[in-house]
Amino acid sequence: MAASLRRPSFTACASPTDTDDEGVRGTCEDASICKRFAVSIGYWQDPYIQHLVRLSKERKAPEINRGYFARVHGVSQLTKAFLRKTECNCQILNLGAGMDTTFWILKDEDLLPRKYFEIDFPMIVTRKLHSIKLKPLLSKPILDLHSEDTLQMDGHMLDSTRYAVIGADLRDTADLEEKLKKCNMSTQLPTLLIAECVLVYMTPEQSANLLKWAANSFETAMFINYEQVNMDDRFGQIMIENLRRRQCDLAGVETCKSLESQRERLLSSGWESATAIDMMELYSKLPRAEVIRIESLEFLDEMELLEQLMQHYCLCWATKGGSELGR
Repeated sequence: MAASLRRPSFTACASPTDTDDEGVRGTCEDASICKRFAVSIGYWQDPYIQHLVRLSKERKAPEINRGYFARVHGVSQLTKAFLRKTECNCQILNLGAGMDTTFWILKDEDLLPRKYFEIDFPMIVTRKLHSIKLKPLLSKPILDLHSEDTLQMDGHMLDSTRYAVIGADLRDTADLEEKLKKCNMSTQLPTLLIAECVLVYMTPEQSANLLKWAANSFETAMFINYEQVNMDDRFGQIMIENLRRRQCDLAGVETCKSLESQRERLLSSGWESATAIDMMELYSKLPRAEVIRIESLEFLDEMELLEQLMQHYCLCWATKGGSELGR
């Protein structure tokens, strides 16, 4: 239905699937809180996250903060490279976006694509829309860019000229595509898809289905995937056990065995080129001045722990119809 952003109507309902996915939804909260904490002590600037995520009273470990810095930096660099190469004549689909603030940051940097889409579980979307409704710093940029008198908005969806938030299950690609097309997603525009710690919570069959849908739906596209790697060793097993204790199962962990298995899953799903690096390699390639700055923020007692952690996460990107997009 059509509703003013200032007076939206919200409906909240929980399906059986919502209940089953409670552990996965909890990882959204964890990641958001970790990012908010890292921002609060100066790892990177984000004036918007405080309006979506509470500040934790619990201090996060330095290796966690540095890991999130590398993650945010890596995804941001790839995203901005895509935007510049397409001259922003493109669209972005952020899959499992959670409380992500990239839309607002890109607007501030004059790097917005033609349209920015976010997709996540309906319950997470409802919470984000509630914050957008209440916080003028979040709602004003959406309204400023909107060309109609009213926005399409309900409890699980917002659709504006340049920004859409959609409540959907990424495991159901038919429903996902239908909802995206209702929000004017184009299959002709160069498209960047971003998934951060999303595919690992699907079975290999479900994630392959999503990757194939993405490769088949757009003529020119790039897929960025950030998630676990090298999960067969002892450190990886401890990570899996810790998540299981919190009722969160890594259903797709078998695709996270190595950098090669990460590349192969992309290539076997219809992507033409694929690259994967672990986060320790990425960290070693960060601008030296930035490394000095963040390492001065807090003391890290055990560099070995940081290295172990970073070697168990990776950044992968794949392209189709334009291999230069991933360079």
